[in-house]
Amino acid sequence: MGYGIIEVRDGKPEAVVMGDIDLHKISDAHQKLRYIFERVRSLTVEYQPDMVAFESPFFGQNIQSMLKLGRAQGVAIAAVLSTSADIEIAEYAPSRVKQSITGNGGASKQQVASMINRMLAVDYQPRKLDATDGMAVALCHWLTTSNTLTQLTAGERRKGLGGDSKARKGSSSWEQFVESNPNRVKK
Repeated sequence: MGYGIIEVRDGKPEAVVMGDIDLHKISDAHQKLRYIFERVRSLTVEYQPDMVAFESPFFGQNIQSMLKLGRAQGVAIAAVLSTSADIEIAEYAPSRVKQSITGNGGASKQQVASMINRMLAVDYQPRKLDATDGMAVALCHWLTTSNTLTQLTAGERRKGLGGDSKARKGSSSWEQFVESNPNRVKK
């Protein structure tokens, strides 16, 4: 589980800290959740952020993995809220984070890490790419909230779950698109 903290000075983001919460040495699932809570809470107390952004759990084929990710995210959000009930919290889909950093929603972790180094003018070489993923979420939130066009079109709703207007309208599946647009399907 990665994290990144930026500070914006004169309209430019600067890296404060990034890292990962290593859970591999903890075997009990409930103790992992407790450790996540304690670590996220301590980071929030130490750095006192104005805003916190999370990557939404990836909706894949494995239901158990999705449940575990959801629990971990819920515990992390509770840890943040335990320090300040009125802190702004945002959530972004993994593809939205990658899109905002690299311009490609399907970018690899290595591509994201490379762009983080360029954007922040640093040379992070983390042991695990979870750390740069965490920093990517922080930068995605900054890019989203500092973009005038996004602010004008999204109003108060800026969750970043696949795009602001799409989040307002609700998304549809490919099957629905094909059904509604048979003339656009090439065989």
